[in-house]
Amino acid sequence: MDSSVLAAAGLRKKHRAAVGALFFLLGLCFATWASRIPSIQQRMGVSDGQLGLVLFAIPAGQLLSLPLAGWLVAKRGSRQVVLVGVLLYAGALVALGWAANLYQLVPLLMVFGVGSNLTNISVNTQAVNVERLYTNPIMASFHGLWSLAGFAGAAIGTVMIGARVPPGYHFLLIALLIAAGLAVSASNVVRHDSGVDLNRPAFVRPDSHLLGLGAIAFCALICEGAMFDWSGVYFKKVLQVDRNWVGAGYTAFMSTMALGRFGADGLAARLGARRVIQGSGLLTATGLALAVAFPILPVALLGFLLVGFGTSSVVPLVYSAAGRSTTMSAGMALAAVSTIGFVGFLLGPPVIGLIAGATSLRVSLALIAVMGLCVSAVASRVRI
Repeated sequence: MDSSVLAAAGLRKKHRAAVGALFFLLGLCFATWASRIPSIQQRMGVSDGQLGLVLFAIPAGQLLSLPLAGWLVAKRGSRQVVLVGVLLYAGALVALGWAANLYQLVPLLMVFGVGSNLTNISVNTQAVNVERLYTNPIMASFHGLWSLAGFAGAAIGTVMIGARVPPGYHFLLIALLIAAGLAVSASNVVRHDSGVDLNRPAFVRPDSHLLGLGAIAFCALICEGAMFDWSGVYFKKVLQVDRNWVGAGYTAFMSTMALGRFGADGLAARLGARRVIQGSGLLTATGLALAVAFPILPVALLGFLLVGFGTSSVVPLVYSAAGRSTTMSAGMALAAVSTIGFVGFLLGPPVIGLIAGATSLRVSLALIAVMGLCVSAVASRVRI
């Protein structure tokens, strides 16, 4: 084999490893924060209702910074934004661990949300760059590493809580690990975004193709958001399981979501991204229909496993398609699709709660089944 071909193959592997490491580090950062929310709630003495309002600062920071993230990636390049963004994200994590009161915690959570979004748009742009070096899709495997980091962060958090390590020291340790990982990976991050036209306006109205991708992300992220927030409640109040099983649905969902992301690229290469997304929507609908129609533990677990598989590949494949936009830069296209999808992520949980208040939780969770069908329906009309 020609030496230049071998060199190119080695370079793309280095790029893939570096970007994969960034996805893992970012997932570890978020999971570390999430694992110590109860500790911080107890330390500050806030009620569940107050905590809900406080935690809204993270999505507020994410939503406000979406246009900024896309613009920065378009103008400064995803490499510069992701490197700065990771440091901001990890720095905000450390500061959260030492926040003494709500007046410090809330603005720090907004900064944490900004860091989360800057890294989300820029690292996905990096993933698009790396994917273009391969003949087969690889985007979902990056997102699988993010999910895998969620398990690692939760496990480390459990150990830290058991050892009575204060959040400040816990967060500092993780931030140092993130900084070390960033230092090792930085030299192999893609330096120049592919398909960039500096003469193209940074802000362009999304075309019908991107709006269609956004609609798919909207429906899929309604499903994800609702599962994150309501799976435990469903097992506790509807299934009325023993308290040791309350988290089983969430664990089942997250397990197959992570596993599905590592297999989604191969399926997309063989069947095509559109068919995979259509099938994913049907899996989501089937899983929730089973869990709602037969509210007993074994069937509900099976249903939540199917929902995890169903939601696993949709967002990565949609992001991959958005990053190939011919009308906008990859960063701005990802920001546009993310904005639409993120609205679904924010709306899903409260809408579920409103419907549950007016009817029942079983009826409200049926909305997720409908959203799964919508994913399949819209995917059949959008170029992916």
